Amino acid sequence: MNLFGIFAIAVGLSMDAFAVSVSAGTLTLKDKLKTAAVLASAFGFFQAIMPLIGWYAGTFFAMLILGYAHFAAFILLLLIGVGMIREGLKDDTDGIPQDFTKPFVILLLAVATSIDALAVGISFAILEEPIMIPAIIIGITTFAFSFAGLYLGDKIGEKSRNKAEILGGVILILVGLKILLENITAGI
Repeated sequence: MNLFGIFAIAVGLSMDAFAVSVSAGTLTLKDKLKTAAVLASAFGFFQAIMPLIGWYAGTFFAMLILGYAHFAAFILLLLIGVGMIREGLKDDTDGIPQDFTKPFVILLLAVATSIDALAVGISFAILEEPIMIPAIIIGITTFAFSFAGLYLGDKIGEKSRNKAEILGGVILILVGLKILLENITAGI
């Protein structure tokens, strides 16, 4: 996969963390720099680790579905993207904790926002793509978006959180579609 495709996936995956960071920014009144650094570090770390875990798990299954790898990758990215779009269309914030400084809350949010990165790691394994560079790019991108999201939370408000999730979902679906089309047209 080329660098542009990897970066597009990284941006798409970072939208969950960005959306949570925007929410945190709307609620964090003091210690913004510290909160931004801690949240962004946790989100970036888990977004980088989860694709690695998914990739290693996916390598065990790759041989079983090698001929259908592009379909499997497309379906995984489609499901993740649709899920993100559905979450973005919801008009509630009940699932987002209000205190973003507690270690347990940070850990919970970091894991929750990186589950989709696990599935992307599986997709990379199925497609027999290397994972280390993409994982690093995903982690750095998520860190940057999360850090900026907390500061933007004051300015852009809660409504943009949903738009970011929708955008992330659309990006993942488009990347999945690109993988599918490239592999179908390569066989023609």
